Amino acid sequence: MSSPDPRAAGRAPSGKSAAAAKPTSPSPARADAADNDAAAGAATGLMARIGRLWDRDVSFTAAQAQALLSARLTDVAANRLAREWSAAYLAADARVRRALLTTLTQAAQSIDDADIGGGQRLFKRMNALPDGLRFLVALRTDMLKWRKQVPGLPAFDSTLQDLLSAWFDVGLLELRRLTWDSPASLLEKLIVYEAVHEIQSWEDLRHRVAGDRRCYAYFHPKMPDVPLIFVEVAFSPTMADNVQSLLDTKAPSGDLDRARWAIFYSISNTQAGLRGISFGNFLLKRVIDAMVEDLPKLKSFATLSPIPGFNEWLAKQDAQAIEKLLREKPEERPRGRLPDGERWVARLQKAARGSANEVVQRAAFKLAAHYLSSMKNGQPLDPVARFHLGNGARVERLNWAADRSDKGIAQSSAMMVNYLYALDDLDDNLARLNDGTPVVSRAIARLR
Repeated sequence: MSSPDPRAAGRAPSGKSAAAAKPTSPSPARADAADNDAAAGAATGLMARIGRLWDRDVSFTAAQAQALLSARLTDVAANRLAREWSAAYLAADARVRRALLTTLTQAAQSIDDADIGGGQRLFKRMNALPDGLRFLVALRTDMLKWRKQVPGLPAFDSTLQDLLSAWFDVGLLELRRLTWDSPASLLEKLIVYEAVHEIQSWEDLRHRVAGDRRCYAYFHPKMPDVPLIFVEVAFSPTMADNVQSLLDTKAPSGDLDRARWAIFYSISNTQAGLRGISFGNFLLKRVIDAMVEDLPKLKSFATLSPIPGFNEWLAKQDAQAIEKLLREKPEERPRGRLPDGERWVARLQKAARGSANEVVQRAAFKLAAHYLSSMKNGQPLDPVARFHLGNGARVERLNWAADRSDKGIAQSSAMMVNYLYALDDLDDNLARLNDGTPVVSRAIARLR
């Protein structure tokens, strides 16, 4: 297949897509111009009303907000008002959006009804609108941003999260494989939403969806053009230990007949408004089932994952804490002045860019092993560990200088980790995690 024309997606393929940005807000319509246009038709009249509301700063009155919240779902006037509210919200800048949400939450707090006060009827009303589900996902993105700033918004957010969890139930989602033959507009979204290893070009993207790779995504039937979450997979005779090798567009195509390992090297959620709604674990399990059916010679499944919080965590440790973690024997005493965590980060980053001796590497692995095993509030400290251990994987192996990109060095001094998905052990591993003990391999256990 020839390269999809980047212009078909509305842009040149350089760096991140501008499509990731929100649409530019139009200038507010002046009241007199809106009045002149009102007679031109219903659509023009709607925009005129929105213009007047915007110019007043408070776009909808408390009485209108109460109607949005409490009118029956079959109320025609309230549903028309919901369409106007949604249109005004999408056209507004951040200041006006926040004012719209504030008016709603204030109205909700004045209504003595849990369902109405939490916005359940409002969100169901909006979900029934054309493209309403897509709008609610975008709305919750803003709600999460202002959750702590607008009184009453946490209750709204909780209600909307519960509804979205039902509306995005994994049973309603479609698993789809993306290939180079997929529409260019859809492939472009992979460039936009890739969150782990930035896609540098269309050539890079073509490499990631080539015939010797796999890319799977979940889609919702009401948002068929947006991958909600996608995973990129490479195949190898052994467990991979370097992401630059996996991403090398000049590397020869892999031989699937020799593939024994499936390596998940990138998993990206695309919708901030779906935070807290977990379907990533179902994605991996369904992907594994699909790959086993497609490639029955596959025997093992693992990730090659970043350790995004490691350097930040290490930099906060004082010298005594570091010394205690690195001490080989309890009776050992420190010699001379001890480096604190910030100095250790600088040391490891320098070693990652050059060559490190065995002592430095072992120290780095001991610190990383401790970090990956650390828990807070019953959950692994590292966000990627939280995801994979929460899916039943175990910490299998640490890899030195596995990601020498600027991002990899900044996050974890270029170290990466393999999480192993041993299919027969997933449930037991998850049970042990719930008991407060993350499961690690013997090699990792010896480092701690």
